[in-house]
Amino acid sequence: MAVALRVIPCLDVEAGRVVKGVNFENLRDAGDPVELARRYDAEGADEITFLDVSASSGDRETTYDVVRRTAEEIFVPLTVGGGVRTTQDVDRLLRAGADKVGVNTAAIARPELIAEIAQRFGSQVLVLSVDARRVTGDTRTESGFEVTTHGGRRGTGIDAVEWAERGARLGVGEILLNSMDADGTTSGFDLEMLRAVRARVHVPLIASGGAGTADHFVEAAHAGADAVLAASVFHFRTLTIGQVKDRLRSAGVVVR
Repeated sequence: MAVALRVIPCLDVEAGRVVKGVNFENLRDAGDPVELARRYDAEGADEITFLDVSASSGDRETTYDVVRRTAEEIFVPLTVGGGVRTTQDVDRLLRAGADKVGVNTAAIARPELIAEIAQRFGSQVLVLSVDARRVTGDTRTESGFEVTTHGGRRGTGIDAVEWAERGARLGVGEILLNSMDADGTTSGFDLEMLRAVRARVHVPLIASGGAGTADHFVEAAHAGADAVLAASVFHFRTLTIGQVKDRLRSAGVVVR
């Protein structure tokens, strides 16, 4: 039996507010995270992802508070990422009400963190967030995609497909593959990147970055995504979760 595709709204949270921009720049306010999460839960979201995009780690208490308040209001799984550096951070987020925790920059700096978290809490709680872009200039990778950090502003030279594969080997439960080139552009998911990772990685794959129409979600499903994640189109009411699911169903994609 086919596994149902999950539709996941993403809340990028800064200083306790949801923000959204294009390629992580020119952020504008998109509302209160608790209210938005409640609305998406009622509209039929399968999960909610919550990314703390605050540059400073000094704002962590705000994040824990928002996670706590959000978890109390919703009945679907909540994934929280951003600034997770240690197993203690994971422990605190799970205690605050997160169901899964995303790692990104800290895992690039020290890949052993993935295995440490997986061994202590189980792979099912761990999502590897891969912010990838097409390589430019003198940078070369075998796949043509590289991992970035700092909201896509810094290239690492690490092959994005190889990094996703390594993360799966180290114990991540799923991979959130975010196209930094497409992020916030509403021009569609990076299907080539999605297919490249899908061919090498067998853990669930979440497509992120670029959703603009309901058809884009169908394309991502056909390219091998197990879940589709979007922010702008849901926050600014271009599409509802129900409209996306209806379109997926009409294209023969199994949804929840």
